[in-house]
Amino acid sequence: MFLTRAISVTNFVVATSALTFQVCVLYPWHKQLDDDFEALKKEHLRVLGAIKAIGEGAAGQKEKAV
Repeated sequence: MFLTRAISVTNFVVATSALTFQVCVLYPWHKQLDDDFEALKKEHLRVLGAIKAIGEGAAGQKEKAV
């Protein structure tokens, strides 16, 4: 009886500790990573737009040369 109760209590303590860790540590860290990823996507789109503008400018100059 004592062994069964000890295993149940141990299981509860481990599960509670894991849930607390997930909520207090991993979730805020995930939010920070998500925000950083969104900023990276915006920067990537900005750079692609700049490259596209440069490419269109170079194509326009080639057409003028012909």
